[in-house]
Amino acid sequence: MAKQVYRGLCTLTAATALTLSMQAAAELPEYQQASNWYTSGESRLAEKLADQRSPRTAKNIILFVGDGMGISTLTAARILEGQLRGESGEENLLSFEAFPYTALIKTYNTNQQTPDSAGTMTAMMTGVKTRAGMINIDSDGLRADCAGTAGNELNTFLELMEDQGRSTGIVSTARITHATPAATYARSPERNWESNDGLSDEAVQNGCADIAAQLVGLDVGDGIDVILGGGRRHFITAENGGKRTDERDLTSEWLDRYVDQTALYVQTGSELESADLAAADKLLGLFTSSHMSYEADRMANAKDEPSVAQMTGSAIELLSKNEDGYFLMVESGRIDHGHHAGSAYTALHDTIAFAEAVKVAAEKVDLEDTLILVTADHSHVMTIAGYATRGNPILGKVETNDGAGAPAGEPALAADDQPYTALSYANGLGFADLGDETDADARYNLAADTGRKNLSDVNTEAPGFHQEAMVPMGSESHAGEDISLHAIGAGAELVQGTLEQSAVFHLMIGASGLPVTAE
Repeated sequence: MAKQVYRGLCTLTAATALTLSMQAAAELPEYQQASNWYTSGESRLAEKLADQRSPRTAKNIILFVGDGMGISTLTAARILEGQLRGESGEENLLSFEAFPYTALIKTYNTNQQTPDSAGTMTAMMTGVKTRAGMINIDSDGLRADCAGTAGNELNTFLELMEDQGRSTGIVSTARITHATPAATYARSPERNWESNDGLSDEAVQNGCADIAAQLVGLDVGDGIDVILGGGRRHFITAENGGKRTDERDLTSEWLDRYVDQTALYVQTGSELESADLAAADKLLGLFTSSHMSYEADRMANAKDEPSVAQMTGSAIELLSKNEDGYFLMVESGRIDHGHHAGSAYTALHDTIAFAEAVKVAAEKVDLEDTLILVTADHSHVMTIAGYATRGNPILGKVETNDGAGAPAGEPALAADDQPYTALSYANGLGFADLGDETDADARYNLAADTGRKNLSDVNTEAPGFHQEAMVPMGSESHAGEDISLHAIGAGAELVQGTLEQSAVFHLMIGASGLPVTAE
C-alpha cells in the first residue's frame, strides 16, 4: 500500500508540474521561451514526465564502480570529454549522467568519517557497513585479526546470485584481488592479504586464506564465470615472476577446476579479442602483473591490454548465455590511483574510459530485464575553483572573463601574482614533474614570496603534470562527501534520495527479486 500511495503522489506531482509549466509559459516573454536554456529544460521535463515506467524485475544486474569517482571528478571529466571533441565542455554529459534515476550515497565506514574501498565496497555487496580495510567481515571483527573473523563473515550479492544459478563476473582495471573487486567474493580482515606472501604469522596459524586463493576456490554455485583484470603476480609463483611462496600456480588450478568445461585463460588484449566466447563457459584474463595501465598510457604506448570497455563487452557476451540471468561488477580502479598521485590528467581520462564502458553495456543489454547501476566507492579531495571563463581548459591555468572584473582571456593571478590551475587538491604531493628533469630548475622556478611553483611556462595539460596541493602529503587522500548513484533499466526507479551505501545491496536485492530476508 505504501508503494502504491508513493507512486500516486509521484504521478500527481508530475501532472501538476506539467500544468504549472504550461501556465508559466503563457506568462513569460517570448524571448525567454525561445532561449536554448529554456527549451532544453522544457524538453528534459517532458522526457521525465513521459518516463512513467511500471516496476520490472531485473534478471541481470550490472554494477559499475568508478573507484574514487566523486562529484568533482564527474564534473571535470564531463568537461574534459567535451573539450576533447572541440566543445566548450560544460554542457556535456558522461554517458551515465543521462540515466533517468539518481541518488546520493553516504560513504563513511563504521570507524572512519572518510572511508576506504574495502569498507565501502563491503557495504554495497553485503548490505552491512564495516570497518575500513576489512573485506566482508562485520565490525565485531578487528583488522588483520584472523582469529576474530569466525562468526563475523558476511555473504555477498555475487554469492547470492551464484547460489540462485545465475552467472557472475568481475572486471577491474586494478588488480583483481584489490579491495573493490575482492569484496565481491572474498572474506578477509586485511585487504592487503592478496596472496599468501602477505599473510601474517597469525593468519597462517589460524587458517586464513589469501584473497587470490579464495577467488579460484570459491565454492558457491560453480564459481565466478568471468574474471578480467590485473594482478597476475598474486596467482603465480615467485620463480615465474609472481608473489606466491607456496608453490601454487592458481591459474593452473583454475583451469584444472573446469577441465570438463570450456575454460579460457588469456593474458593480452589480443588474446581476449580473438577468444571464442560463444564456445566458452568460463573466462579468466589476467593482463598485467600488478594494476593495468592508466587509459592514457595504454593508448599512448599501444599496450596490448584491453580497455575497460572491451572487457565489459566481452564479459556481457559470455554471461548473457545464461537464460536465468547474471551479475557483473565492473570497476575502473585507476581513477583512484590517478588522484592519489595528484594527477588529474590520468584520473579524468580513466573516468572518460569508464563512461565509455557504461555506454557499451547499455547498448548491449535489454533494459527491460537488466538494471545498470553506476556509482563510486568514495570521493577524492580534488576541487574546481577560480572563476575560470567558460570553456577554460579544465586541465589548464585559469583565465579570467568579464564577470571576474578583468578583461577576458587574461591569465588569472593569485595574491602572489602567479597563475594557478582550475583543478587543485586539498592535500597530496603538491607539484611534481614526472618527465625529463634536466631543465626542471629553469621551468619550475619558485615564486619569490610564497615558495609556490611558478606555472607561467608550464604546460599544465600535459600527462606528467601534478596539480598543486594545499597540505603536503606523500599521497593525496580520499574525501568524505557523498557520491552519486545513477540507474537505468529494470528496477531503476528504486534509486532516489540520499541513501546509506549499504542500501545499494538492498536496491539490487529488490530489483532482482532474490529470496533474501532478515530474520
